[in-house]
Amino acid sequence: MSGHDVTSARVVILEDGEAVARKMAQWLLDQALAKKDGPFVMALSGGSTPKRLFKIMAEPEYASRFPWRHTHVFFGDDRHVPFTHEDSNFRMTDELLLEHVDLPTENVHPIPADGTAAQDAVWYQNALQDLYGSHHLIPGKPLFDVVMLGMGPDGHTASLFPRQPILQERDKWVAACTPDNAPHDRVSLTYPAIHSSHAVVFLIEGAGKAEMLARVRAGEEALPAAHITSEGEVVFLVDKAAAGGLSND
Repeated sequence: MSGHDVTSARVVILEDGEAVARKMAQWLLDQALAKKDGPFVMALSGGSTPKRLFKIMAEPEYASRFPWRHTHVFFGDDRHVPFTHEDSNFRMTDELLLEHVDLPTENVHPIPADGTAAQDAVWYQNALQDLYGSHHLIPGKPLFDVVMLGMGPDGHTASLFPRQPILQERDKWVAACTPDNAPHDRVSLTYPAIHSSHAVVFLIEGAGKAEMLARVRAGEEALPAAHITSEGEVVFLVDKAAAGGLSND
């Protein structure tokens, strides 16, 4: 694997958010069916486009074709709130997708919220290490088949927020974050864990993301999303509105 970052990423421009969700659904199905050496491991994200995606993936025609029993679902980040909280990414994913598919309970790995955010980050890293079979990330052996990401108006992705210590983390796979511009403590994958992937896919839609997307693609240092890399490929699935500021793609 040669690896990629946001400046060398592939950009796929689609008509609208619905087209982005459907493209991602088909890509995930293709990747999961092609995986023969071990389970298909994905880290999901929250947000409006994943809501569309999860609804598509829960449709019987799609769900019946996906190899759920050979899939493990993790989360790129979550707010440190109870699973029943309206701001929980796990709650949204569970209601729209997980409750409707044949995914074994033991293959679902929500980020816990029983202890402090720091304690639960340690627990989640342990869960990842148990599945991975090592306490150290091994080049050429990606932790994830796919990490799904979004992008906030401040250039954050997952819960890698500007100005926060998590951005300097190079050893931990999972860490806590308390953003100064958004509610709730968070638990998030770190840059090293996201890098250990076959593919990182950003799902981005709307004209409100156009300027920030262009800045991230240019590799602007101050933006957390601009530092995302993968051992494999980095892909931006974007709608026409979000692609409006991309002059060279």
